[in-house]
Amino acid sequence: MASINRATLIGHLGKDPKVAALNSGSKVVSFSIATSESWKDKNTGERRERTQWHNVVIFNEGLCGIAERFLKKGSQVYIEGSIETRKYTDQAGTERYVTEIVLRQFQGALVLLDKQDRTAASPDDYGSTRSRETGSATPDRRAADPEDDIPF
Repeated sequence: MASINRATLIGHLGKDPKVAALNSGSKVVSFSIATSESWKDKNTGERRERTQWHNVVIFNEGLCGIAERFLKKGSQVYIEGSIETRKYTDQAGTERYVTEIVLRQFQGALVLLDKQDRTAASPDDYGSTRSRETGSATPDRRAADPEDDIPF
């Protein structure tokens, strides 16, 4: 029987990503993201919140470049990767374990969810259509559709 090891998270970065080089010369990017859930306490009526922190490690060269260039503390991201636990020895000689969401080559996804401010070079590039016969510009109704801002 087959099995699936996949984690899907949407959260915010707690710190700027760390970029390191492996002995092979490839880059690896690591950061942590916070996911939160909130609810109303049935007994007190107070709003409650629980935050979980997830360690993310990217070994995918293309995604490393995107993370290095565009991610910063507070960025909202969609992450899809494998859950992996590894053992290491700390400076005091104690064996420790860490669980991470790992994005490897050809596996995983990283989507930037922050809205970027972009301006068009001219009205012809976005937001209007030009008629060849008259040369006049008319607004493109699709450009004003509020549904276009939904990230999914």
